[in-house]
Amino acid sequence: MTQFKYTLILISICVLGLISPMNAQISQDTELFQKLKANDSLLFDLGFNKCDNNQFEKLITEDLEFYHDKNGVLQSKEAFIKVMDKGICRQDNPYKTRRELVKGSLEVFPLYNNGILYAAIQNGSHRFFESYKGKETAGSTAKFSHLWILENNQWKIKRIFSYDHQL
Repeated sequence: MTQFKYTLILISICVLGLISPMNAQISQDTELFQKLKANDSLLFDLGFNKCDNNQFEKLITEDLEFYHDKNGVLQSKEAFIKVMDKGICRQDNPYKTRRELVKGSLEVFPLYNNGILYAAIQNGSHRFFESYKGKETAGSTAKFSHLWILENNQWKIKRIFSYDHQL
């Protein structure tokens, strides 16, 4: 009977070990969640919406990979900034795009190496609005996943997945 109890305890520990990572999303009131939410705002509210390339310079790794379900792959920070400069951030472009985070959609999942935080995955949904000469209309909604890496005590985005764009 004792062998059965030990086997049952071992199985229970293994099952709990498999179940607990599925609920690894951190609380919205944690420092990590708030930091990455703030970085999302800098990246999009200032960088994307207001074409402030300084945000991209600060928040993106040199070896960025950006995977987009409609527009393909960009494989560096330089390529990303160039696309922004020649596209929606072009000075004479009459079309403007604005991104808005879907309220309540943001999730953060920390990644550890031997108990040391080294990265985090940030998932969420966002909607886009298109404007032409000041008249704004609703555009697509999409999902995103960002891999943030902790480099020299600074969070930088290393991988971007933008997918499931729907009108």
